[in-house]
Amino acid sequence: MQKTSFWKAGHTPTLLAAFFYFDLSFMVWVILGPLAIQIAKDLGLSASQKGLMVATPLLAGALLRIAMGVLVDHLKPKRAGVIGQVIVIGGLLWAWLGTLQSYGSMLLLGLLLGVAGAAFAVALPLASRCYPPEHQGTALGIAGAGNSGTAFAALFAPSLAIAFGWQNVLGLCLLPLGVALIVYLVFAKDAPSAPAPKSMLEYLQVLKDRDAWGLMFFYSVTFGGFSGLASSLTIYFNSEYGLSPVQAGYFTAACVLAGSLVRPFGGWLADRIGGIRALSMMYFLAALFLLAASFGLKSAVAAVVVFVCAMLSLGTGNGAVFQLVPQRFRHEIGVMTGLVGMAGGVGGFYLAASLGYTKQLTGSYQLGLTLFAGLAIIALVGLTAVKARWRTTWGSAAMTTAKI
Repeated sequence: MQKTSFWKAGHTPTLLAAFFYFDLSFMVWVILGPLAIQIAKDLGLSASQKGLMVATPLLAGALLRIAMGVLVDHLKPKRAGVIGQVIVIGGLLWAWLGTLQSYGSMLLLGLLLGVAGAAFAVALPLASRCYPPEHQGTALGIAGAGNSGTAFAALFAPSLAIAFGWQNVLGLCLLPLGVALIVYLVFAKDAPSAPAPKSMLEYLQVLKDRDAWGLMFFYSVTFGGFSGLASSLTIYFNSEYGLSPVQAGYFTAACVLAGSLVRPFGGWLADRIGGIRALSMMYFLAALFLLAASFGLKSAVAAVVVFVCAMLSLGTGNGAVFQLVPQRFRHEIGVMTGLVGMAGGVGGFYLAASLGYTKQLTGSYQLGLTLFAGLAIIALVGLTAVKARWRTTWGSAAMTTAKI
């Protein structure tokens, strides 16, 4: 099959519906980050409390991705996605009409928003099963570009909070989520060739495979860096450069949008030069720019440029990782999407929480950013160690038509 036949190779309405569902789910998943400045002011939160508040949805979403991955394989992606969306809409309705006047209530809201983060384990299998192996990187890159919803949160949430109050922003989110649910119900279709569901013990068998752990770690760095920064940069720009919540939101949106839009490019690049080669380049660049950011740049504009470059690297890496996952675990794509996605969420939780704690303990974000840059270097070394085995076993020409 020729590469130019991508749009004829699968079911385009399902791919676009998966993207839209994923996009708005991610907007809601990280909504506490752009609202954190106003929430912290009203509730009197410390730097570490702000960090944990914005990190809680990331951890909840990470853990729920496992459950959602299992649900996808048992109920098929479309039905699992509808269940998740209904829960998120119910949680936002409670948050809008309820009383959120304590740190504990915000952490509870973060747990509910984690269900939106679990949309990852629905959208990617839904898209993956509709396309052949040689187009997996591109298909999953397009579906995964739904993480651009994090940019919409950063762009609009702070100004809406000033105009209507941050709690009412949670109610306003119900409008686009309702539209996304309708679009999903109308256009998304499950692939007829979905693998038969397995027992829980059979799902756990995949964890005996070292390749599963490798892919989980690699994604914990790329997506962990992306989601952790998406949740934390509004706070960062406000505390480091004194920007207003709206200005900090605009700066964050620029960084997040860059990382989101290049995810399809990462998948496309991996389809053409191989996922390992593409991912190796991205780890090096991400480490370089995160180290540059850790030194505390003198101006907010310089910081935006560096963080945009870091997010471009991480976003491209996200697409590259998910070019590799379905090549190795095509018959376990549901549970592997959940596991790999969980690892990415855990990485995001670690980065967001560590930035808050290091700021409170040392007065600077340098240590947190430096440690995460170190993880990118470790990932690069690990990928270099396994590339020969991956290319000669499950990545051989006899096993797949895709480049590994």
